[in-house]
Amino acid sequence: MFCGKNLFGAGRRTGEETIKRERKHEIFSVTLLRKRLFAVAAAIAFLFLLIFARFFQVQVAEGEKLRYRALDQWTREIPIVAERGRITDVNGELLADNVPSYTVFVRPNAVKDKDATAAALASVFGTDAAALAERLRTAKVSEITLARRISKEKADELDAYDLPGVYFSRDNTRVYPHGSSLSRVIGFTSVDNAGLTGLEKYYDKYLSGVPGEIAFEADLVGAELEDGRAYYLPATDGLELRLTIDYSVQAAAEAAMEKVYEQYSPVTAQAIVLDPRNFDILAMAESPSYDLNDVPRDDPEKLNALSRNNLVSDIYEPGSTFKIVTAATDINEYLQGNSAAFSLSHVFSSSRTRTVDGTIVKCWSDHANGKHSNQTLAEALNNSCNPCFTDIALALGTETFYDYLERFNFGKPTGVDFSGEAQGMLLSESAVRACDLARIGFGQTVAVTALQLACAAAAAVNGGYYYQPRLVKEIRSSDGKLSEQIPVTLKNRTISEEASRILASLLEGVVENGSGSRAYIEGYRVGGKTGTAQKFENGAIAQGKYVSSFLGFFPADEPRYLALVIVDEPQGAYYGSVVAAPAAREIFEGIIEAKNISPYE
Repeated sequence: MFCGKNLFGAGRRTGEETIKRERKHEIFSVTLLRKRLFAVAAAIAFLFLLIFARFFQVQVAEGEKLRYRALDQWTREIPIVAERGRITDVNGELLADNVPSYTVFVRPNAVKDKDATAAALASVFGTDAAALAERLRTAKVSEITLARRISKEKADELDAYDLPGVYFSRDNTRVYPHGSSLSRVIGFTSVDNAGLTGLEKYYDKYLSGVPGEIAFEADLVGAELEDGRAYYLPATDGLELRLTIDYSVQAAAEAAMEKVYEQYSPVTAQAIVLDPRNFDILAMAESPSYDLNDVPRDDPEKLNALSRNNLVSDIYEPGSTFKIVTAATDINEYLQGNSAAFSLSHVFSSSRTRTVDGTIVKCWSDHANGKHSNQTLAEALNNSCNPCFTDIALALGTETFYDYLERFNFGKPTGVDFSGEAQGMLLSESAVRACDLARIGFGQTVAVTALQLACAAAAAVNGGYYYQPRLVKEIRSSDGKLSEQIPVTLKNRTISEEASRILASLLEGVVENGSGSRAYIEGYRVGGKTGTAQKFENGAIAQGKYVSSFLGFFPADEPRYLALVIVDEPQGAYYGSVVAAPAAREIFEGIIEAKNISPYE
């Protein structure tokens, strides 16, 4: 009995376990089946998504491209050249335009009578008929470009022959209504109308537009089908650049530079004119120049020299014009309570020399008969006395002085919208010795671009605001609609408005009573500073070679125009007060006449 009960109980448990195992197996099988069904469904869905994605890519994303490729297999195209965007000054004066012209090309496989076709083409273009016929017979290319930029008259003459396989398409020839004006700024294009230099290059993606084409149905050898259809893809014209340049100001600057060049036979005579209120570049003039309609492409060395914008791309030691920055630094530090700075009433030592680290700094004047004695800052600016500005730089010290050099953005590009801008040369603060700092104070041992110096001076007299200079104000479509505006960008503050006002007043005194007197204009408040710097070549002073300059602005109490004139190696005279200051006055007089600016009352 005992054993029987155990067997019965064991049998029951075995049956229950079997049922449980079967149920577990059944559940496992169902779960596995569901997982497999889910995996299959997921795979089908994923495959469907891939097919849909590919369908979307083919039909939508790349549909136009693929249709075009299919069309390209059984058509031959005539290109439609996009009209290059025009360039105008700030007032809409046309500076770069296009005139219609035509490109002629031949598809040898579509030419029926090669000798007759060659003879007709030779008569129109004055080429060798036999050589052209041979070229048509042996050409291994589907298309030969025969002539570019032909006139409408030539195109009409060619069209009269009605030659199978000969096509012409409208092209554009770039023209510059003012010839040599702004040649180093605007730049020029290639024969394919791609920008190569200047603004033509910098803004090429806006100016170039997008070409179109006319596609004709053709047979296997490229001959146009008589009953074939034509497909037209229009070109998109380039956008128009409206510059900050004011052509009336540009004309005044160019006339003054041409006069200086004729009178003193320098290497170059250059001028840049800024609006100190926002650093818009109003003019960039340089003599000698060249005609943009007759670019000397066969002389690369000459072309490179003539097309280089030296005002942006070249550096030089500024000399005494840099004293504007040193004076601005001293005035601002004094107003902020720096005891090391000199007051406006401080009297500098009348000694002609200063000795710093064994290096002697001299004034250009011999200081005889009491000259340059008992000088204040105003008189030091009037007399352009180097030792006084050495005193300022050394008194303020390297850290403070370099802080202002940073504020005035020396040693780095201004960010102007033009290729090839140089960043100048400024010794690193850690490497500056006392003798270096002494010379930087009056514009030596530092190299700047003309644009850098003009911007720094503008930021010193406009209330202390440093903007990013610009050449292009806005970009418009061919129908005149605004597409993009280049904003006025304030980069930083340099000095306080009070310091700026004081400095401008002192610089007005330089023109009224000091070395800048040849820039004086009766009835107008002009401020400025002269500069005469010796040139260095191969690490040594180049005897008899100078850079004469003048940096001026008006009206002195509320500057609207600032001009920097630089004359490189003038002959016969070399002081900035003699060579450059009168040229700046002529620029200002030209602006006064063009803008009808009334005298100061």
